[in-house]
Amino acid sequence: MKPRRALLSLTVGAAVLAGAGAAAQTAPPTSCLKAQEVRQPHMLGLWRAEFGGVAQGATVLLEKNASYADSFSGAINRGGAIARVAGDVDDGEFTMEESSDGKRISATWIGDVVEGSCGKEIRGTWKTDGAGWPLDFVLRKLP
Repeated sequence: MKPRRALLSLTVGAAVLAGAGAAAQTAPPTSCLKAQEVRQPHMLGLWRAEFGGVAQGATVLLEKNASYADSFSGAINRGGAIARVAGDVDDGEFTMEESSDGKRISATWIGDVVEGSCGKEIRGTWKTDGAGWPLDFVLRKLP
């Protein structure tokens, strides 16, 4: 009788642990940044950009801006075409300028850090110089 009770306890315990594991996978981590807490250090690294209505995405590398301590700069790579970028994030609001020639602004990015993304997703609009309409963009931080 006792071995059977022990087996039942193990089975019930395993089911409870399995349920807790599933809940842990869906719940955001407790150290998750709120959108308004994201600052320049959280932005540094490699990001993947996707644009609404455009099949080809881009890779964005953000680094510390040498001239402005609270800002970032870097480069965007669209299938081998490289452009420079610089921007900042403040209170969850993201702004970035893009320059294809390194001298003048060729596109602007304006968006918001997505709440619940732990600072790893930004959504907004991307607009090229001279274009009459913006495209939606999503930036997702790569591991």
